[in-house]
Amino acid sequence: MPTASARADPPPSPRFGPQVKALAHLAAHDVHHARVFGRCELLTGIDPFMTPAARVMSQEPYAGAKRVFRVVDNGSSHRGRTAAVRPAAAFPNAVPVHTPVHASWSNPVEIFFSVVQRKVVQPDDFTDLAQARGRLQAFEDRCNAMAQPFRWRFTASDLDDPPARLDRRTLDRQESSAGPAA
Repeated sequence: MPTASARADPPPSPRFGPQVKALAHLAAHDVHHARVFGRCELLTGIDPFMTPAARVMSQEPYAGAKRVFRVVDNGSSHRGRTAAVRPAAAFPNAVPVHTPVHASWSNPVEIFFSVVQRKVVQPDDFTDLAQARGRLQAFEDRCNAMAQPFRWRFTASDLDDPPARLDRRTLDRQESSAGPAA
């Protein structure tokens, strides 16, 4: 979750360093509909984590779905008994799936956060938190306007007999590289 910060007024004291206010950007990413649901919060924790979850889970197709898989990392607001019980009580159809530790690259929203960190909040040049919030919202709006759903090509049947599939691919490549018969 990227944070954007802005200097607090008055100017910082040289003795104690700059005073900084921070803004946390919390988001959910629907890979099937290519939509990001973001929200800026002044604090992190379970309650701010539940706010975007409620925003997503209260609307269709999520509210009426049999199951909604929520891929989450192992952040402090997503792990432990409280983090498991509270969302399950609020959204019985939501199934949390934790990524392995140090595998944020496998979580689509973490990839989105990586782009936000590199392209939106750096350099950290905001004059106030409203400007940071505006830039984050503008980027989210742009992403939602341009994004296209990800189409999975790997199916359950692709798990059947992987060695045979590899053998077929190898044969296909050998035949295509041999060229036409003379």
